[in-house]
Amino acid sequence: MGGDWQHSLRKLGSSQQVILLVTIIALFIIFNATNSAFSSVDFVLFPLIRDTSVIAIVGLAQLCVLSLGHLNLAVGRMAAVGAMSAGFCYEVLQAPLWLGLLAGLATGALIGAITGLIIVASGVNSFVVTLAMDFALLGFVSFIYMTFTDASAYTVQPEGMDQLRQGSFADLCFAGICGPPVIPLMIIPALLALGSVGCMFKYSRTGRELLATGSNLKAAQLSGIPVDRRIVLAHTLSGLLAGLGGVMLGFVNGSFSAAIGDEFLLPSFLAPVLGGTALTGGAVAVFGTFLGALLTLLIRQGLVVQGIGLEALNITLGLILLFALSVGQIRKRKFTMRKRSFTMLKRRAIR
Repeated sequence: MGGDWQHSLRKLGSSQQVILLVTIIALFIIFNATNSAFSSVDFVLFPLIRDTSVIAIVGLAQLCVLSLGHLNLAVGRMAAVGAMSAGFCYEVLQAPLWLGLLAGLATGALIGAITGLIIVASGVNSFVVTLAMDFALLGFVSFIYMTFTDASAYTVQPEGMDQLRQGSFADLCFAGICGPPVIPLMIIPALLALGSVGCMFKYSRTGRELLATGSNLKAAQLSGIPVDRRIVLAHTLSGLLAGLGGVMLGFVNGSFSAAIGDEFLLPSFLAPVLGGTALTGGAVAVFGTFLGALLTLLIRQGLVVQGIGLEALNITLGLILLFALSVGQIRKRKFTMRKRSFTMLKRRAIR
């Protein structure tokens, strides 16, 4: 029993998500001790959790294609197109909040599906296809805003948008008991997305087939998995989640502009990779993605409160991504070496 307990404790201590959680708590304590303003609910914590909700969804968009070993370099521009569609519905069609949200999701999913179909039909690497898509969407979004808007943005706010942007769990009361004001209402779509994606990868056949395709493409084809359809599906989901992230950022900003999504690319990789998702495919960490997004924004917010400039902030985030990638490669090599050693010992025992 003692050995089992120690083994479980060692396994828990080596878990990347546990390490992330401990790091988040430690950094929060350090930043708060350095500057007491960091514990402000209205100016720091509430915006931090609200922004984390957006970045976590964008991280899930990247995670869906990372499950295949693919990349989506157009994730920010897909978010911009989704936000543009929602803004168009609100300003031109005078649509309600939910309809614009659905339009943003549908547009993002459509762009993602087109991207996946191009990858399947052409056989070109996802890096090249999504990079080309990013440039194409950049021109398209800029053209639409310059042609059809006066202020290069859709500024009409539908009913309920302010409440969603500024509201917190303190507005949700049951039997006279209200939630904490530090938790924004914007976290609800993020939790729904995290739960849906997590259940898909853990419990559904589709999720297992996506991971199998990412682990070994040839083996997946030989086992009868419809690989091409899974590639299209992963990119469709990536576009859908990117569109959701873009619309949510539009809610946070109070308007929908071409600049939405410009800063999504780096956090979209940081969140899932820090959380434990493999760049080579076959392994994802959904809850870890949320923790990775929280850690990324915690560092950014902490440095901003300390008065650190934007250049130093970007350098720090870049170094964190390099460190996360290096740790992932080291862990992969150790796992491969252990697997080889185990195989050799097994063969010797058989002989």
